[in-house]
Amino acid sequence: MVNEFGSTLKRLREQKGYTINQLAEAAGISNSQISRMENGLRGIPKAPTIRKLADALEAPYGELMGAAGYLEDRDGANHAETTPEWATSKDKRDFKKMLEEDGELMFDGIPLDQEDKQRIKDVLTGLFWEAKHMNKRKKNNNGNPDGP
Repeated sequence: MVNEFGSTLKRLREQKGYTINQLAEAAGISNSQISRMENGLRGIPKAPTIRKLADALEAPYGELMGAAGYLEDRDGANHAETTPEWATSKDKRDFKKMLEEDGELMFDGIPLDQEDKQRIKDVLTGLFWEAKHMNKRKKNNNGNPDGP
């Protein structure tokens, strides 16, 4: 997953004609961090970092989120492995429930369009799995036998 993200990031950067330093400046991320991502020496970045990279590259956010393993394709196939290995069936059920609640999404009293809703869903996907993983690690560090 890390290598897929890194190679996707590098491909998009090179397509844009950016050096690592140019991308770093455009995204507000250090050049060493970008280099480590591209070379698979850094873990998968968080959703807000991926958003910065996508915006700087004028690339589809979903493509980078998919390469990072956070998203599924529209047909339901995983880009990488969307659901972390440590996720239980209860975790998966909780996640599905969170995403499928059909309330009207609004910002400042204005309903969001589909693109904005998808962006929010993409960010929530990353944050949800990150929070679940952190909670599982906390339980393990407190002596709880339920592990990832």
